[in-house]
Formats: sequence, structure tokens, C-alpha cells
Amino acid sequence: MPLREHLRELRRRTVLIALGLMVGAVAGWLLYEPVFDLLQQPILDAADRRGPRVSLNFLGVATAFDVQVKLSLFLGVLFSAPWWMYQLWAFITPGLTSKERRYAVGFLAAGVPLFFAGAGLAWWAVPNAVHLFIDFAPDSTTNFVDAQLYLGFVMRVVLAFGLGFLLPVVMVALNFAGVVRARTWLAAWRWAVLVAFVFAAIATPTPDVVTMLAVAIPICLLFFAALGVCLLHDRGIDRRLVAQGLPRLDGTMADDGAERTTDTAPGAG
Repeated sequence: MPLREHLRELRRRTVLIALGLMVGAVAGWLLYEPVFDLLQQPILDAADRRGPRVSLNFLGVATAFDVQVKLSLFLGVLFSAPWWMYQLWAFITPGLTSKERRYAVGFLAAGVPLFFAGAGLAWWAVPNAVHLFIDFAPDSTTNFVDAQLYLGFVMRVVLAFGLGFLLPVVMVALNFAGVVRARTWLAAWRWAVLVAFVFAAIATPTPDVVTMLAVAIPICLLFFAALGVCLLHDRGIDRRLVAQGLPRLDGTMADDGAERTTDTAPGAG
């Protein structure tokens, strides 16, 4: 496709994503009250422990309206996750082969539940963080929590976890597209584990190790599961290339059980 066609396709997909977000936001607006009650539950639990000195407050005249709009947009992102993920894949699809396009269905089927699993794990970790921060306030003080700041904190954590859990899908997608080999992911496994634990420590600022491990271990398991899929995919491609008498992806050839190196490495296609 020429550059102009790519830009038109990008504009089209962007408009479709925006329409999906608007539909999701309308649904979020209708569900605002029950969702708001759910999100403020950690504050209510803290109030039960510390008394009326803890409460969620709207500090400005228009703050309640601003909060409802932001929360509706946030719910729109969650509700329309399958739609905007599909549109992103549809934008990439014209640059893929017919076989690689079929993989998009599997990526979408894996990405949607992983996104919601990450969001659910974030919501499990949020109450611990809220309790920790509120407990820093001395007993003789009153903690009036700004509703806008609090909901902004919760929404950022949930989206960060959801997007973080999409890492395996991105890994497999890059591998299947021939951009990154499994060997590259394997060489970086130590950095991946380190980043997972640093992310868990930042996203779950609680003093207990159990919460951090509950976040970091699933991310590490997802990384290694994606790595296993990439290794199997590369092995299958190498076997087909060898059967055709062509060099493997790493540039080696099998000849009567021995390997010799060639200067040319064909692509995954």
C-alpha cells in the first residue's frame, strides 16, 4: 500500500476506535453509580477502621461532573477493549500475509482476556495500596481524599496492569511477523524478570511481599509462556526450511547431520 493509503486506513481505524469508545462511554455513563460505589469501597473500608476522619470528597463545584465524565471514558476503554484491539489488528493486517492474518484471530482471543485479567489483578491490589497510604496519616488528623485524584490513581493502575498483561501477545505477534526471533527474547529473560518485579513493586506500593509476588509471578509466567510459543514457532519454521534445502532463520544449514553457516538468512516467509 502507498503511504497515502496507509494514512487513510489509519484515519479510518482511528475514527472507528473513537466511535467504539463513545459507545462504551455511554454505557459507562449509565453504569456510573454502581461502578463509583465499587471504586470507593476501599475508602469506605478505611473509614470503618479509622472512623469518620476518612472520606471521599468533591472539592469543586464541577468536580462531580468531571469525575463522572472521566469515569465514563475509562469504562468506555474497558468495555470497548475487544473493539479497539480488533481495529489495531485490522490496521496491521494489510501488511501481513494471508497466513499471518489468520493469526490475528488467535492474538485477539488471547489479548482480550489477558487485558481484563490484568485489570482484575490491579483491582485486587488497589485496596492494599489505599489502606497503606491512608494509614500514614496520624490518628489526630482528618484525611479528606480528593475524588478526582483517587479515581485517577485507580484508573491509571488498572490500565497499566491491563496493558502490561498484553506483553505476551506483543511478543508472539512480533515473532510470528518475523521481526524478533525467540532467541532474542530468551537472551533478555533476566531483564524481563527484573522489569516484572520492578513494575510490581511500583504498581503495588504495599509493605508485604505477598502482594508484590502475586503481581510479578503471573507476569513472569506469561513472559515464559509466550517465549515457549515463540520457540516452537521458530523451530517449526527451521524444520520447513531445512526440508526445502534452505538455510535456517539463523543462517545455518543442515547437511547430513552437520551444520554449516551461510551468509544469507531468508525471512520467515
